[in-house]
Amino acid sequence: MHNRYALILAGGSGERFWPLSRRATPKQLLRLFGQETLLEAALSRLRGLLPRENILVLTNIEQEAAVRELIAGQLPEENIVSEPAKRDTAAAIALAVGWVAARDPEASMAVLPADHLIQDEVAFTDTLNAAFTVAENSDAVVTLGIKPTWPCPSYGYIERQNAVQIAGYESDIPVFEVIRFREKPDTATAQTFLDAGNFTWNSGMFIWSLKTVIAEFTRHVPALAAFVEEVRTAEDLPALLNEKFCKLEKISIDFALMEKASRVLNIEASFKWDDVGSWISVAGYLDADANENRSNARIFPLHSANNVVYCADEESHVALLGVENLIVVQTGDALLVAHRDNADQIKGLTGGIPEKLL
Repeated sequence: MHNRYALILAGGSGERFWPLSRRATPKQLLRLFGQETLLEAALSRLRGLLPRENILVLTNIEQEAAVRELIAGQLPEENIVSEPAKRDTAAAIALAVGWVAARDPEASMAVLPADHLIQDEVAFTDTLNAAFTVAENSDAVVTLGIKPTWPCPSYGYIERQNAVQIAGYESDIPVFEVIRFREKPDTATAQTFLDAGNFTWNSGMFIWSLKTVIAEFTRHVPALAAFVEEVRTAEDLPALLNEKFCKLEKISIDFALMEKASRVLNIEASFKWDDVGSWISVAGYLDADANENRSNARIFPLHSANNVVYCADEESHVALLGVENLIVVQTGDALLVAHRDNADQIKGLTGGIPEKLL
């Protein structure tokens, strides 16, 4: 346990959740599903699995103050690090690899997004423990895959071969050799993936030993390997980040490393998972009436159906008259009214909205 570390990626912008989500408070800092924010839930899932001092939360300058306030006392202060610029996931993960390497070069680590909804903590713990064991007993990078339930065009897919045996791994959770990563397909292609039966959704959760990931960085992205070493030996990490981070290539970890890695293994998650990508995702967890109007507040619908209503103040009252398939989101200073079919396009609104509302 003491040789295992986790990076929680907590710097997403959450633009699809405007107006509830703002730059300083994106979706991972919102209480969309009860009393805990998604970030707090991500930390809770690691309770008992990793020491607190082995968890790094990576955020950005705009959100750092809110993150520190939210999880004050849960982690050492130096375990919350802020990126000075947005350089995508490869640079963020390289930073974390260097941070862990400075503490334990023999470590293994997991990369976990902060903005996913995972409610079965026992199954999550079992799956993550299995993935750590595989990573520690192989020279592979390990991915957690999600069993597809519908032909989603918004997710990346992982194509895999039959199950393999790993020496030293005794869990009954199967491990699969990955053939290749498949980028977001159209719906028809996604359906062929489901029909084939050997695809999982790419959850964005990765596990590896430090030796393996540094070797892969060195082989495929030498600039990031050099940055890992600079972070590992840095005497003043904030100064190094301010000088070097913004100069790194802006590229995802999938393109930079995962699609090129020498060996990738896949473990299918045994827990239910939702990346909560839009208000439509949130709607699935809200109370519904007989006409599929879903809301967290008090609504009074007449001749209305299939609407989503979310209010920052749950004591609000919203009347719906003769409308269908709308998303209505109300905060103290803004109101969104959108068609359900345009849920993924809400982030496009932010270019025309006053700065004070972003």
